[in-house]
Amino acid sequence: MTAPIARLCIIGVGLIGGSLALAARRQGLVKHIVGCGRVREHLETARRLGVIDEASLDPAVAVAGADMVVLAVPLGAMYPVLAAIKGHLEPDAVLTDVGSAKASVVADAQRVFGELPAGFVPGHPIAGTEKSGVEAAFAELYENRCVILTPLPSSASWAVERLTALWQGVGAEVVSMSPRHHDEVLAATSHLPHVLAFALVDTLGRMQERAEIFKYAAGGFRDFTRIASSDPDVWRDICLANGEAMLAALDKYKAELESLTEAIRRKDRQAIELILRRAKSIRDHYVIN
Repeated sequence: MTAPIARLCIIGVGLIGGSLALAARRQGLVKHIVGCGRVREHLETARRLGVIDEASLDPAVAVAGADMVVLAVPLGAMYPVLAAIKGHLEPDAVLTDVGSAKASVVADAQRVFGELPAGFVPGHPIAGTEKSGVEAAFAELYENRCVILTPLPSSASWAVERLTALWQGVGAEVVSMSPRHHDEVLAATSHLPHVLAFALVDTLGRMQERAEIFKYAAGGFRDFTRIASSDPDVWRDICLANGEAMLAALDKYKAELESLTEAIRRKDRQAIELILRRAKSIRDHYVIN
């Protein structure tokens, strides 16, 4: 077992960062946790709930002396946070993030640092709920979930090993891929479903019959649209950060939707059934409920 992290700094103590702190503490993987954020009241709540031991509003102060720094802020906040901590990181500190798009985070880090720190290893836990805020954090969030690391040519092996040990220690399966491949995969499997859910609810909400529509919405509607309750600020940033890959996924989806639309318009029983059966077969084979 690797030695516990002496000082873990989490910048952005919400659902994702807070859950990591709780899980790491429960598993004895960390001795001291510093939380950093923009709102003092939120940090005080995190301390009261036992998520963090120490709070700071200043990222530069928060990262001082930290063995590991986790950026759990929206993608749009990555650049200013990286700029704020430049020159204040320990030379052997591991620096990582939990952002849902990786190429944009790498680009922000290159703009700030120029030569990337050896300890910089981008990451993305494939876990979460539609809830947000530290009150929604829970220690089991990462158990049996996947965490994708996207090490760079500049990433030191010791940094990858220490970060892998943390994520495995909280119950996650760790895999690696390139930032570009990560963004393409997540655009299809996560970003596309979210924007579809947001678009559907927005469409129905602007219909004149919206009160009746939502009154009679059943379980299928609730299941499909649950993720439309996710944080709009976070998903705005994801749309902007991973726009190219998302547009490619949307174009493919629109083409498939048009095929189904035309089959329904033609009352083509065989074509409709083919699409539905193919979709059911694929989901039953690949997706575990």
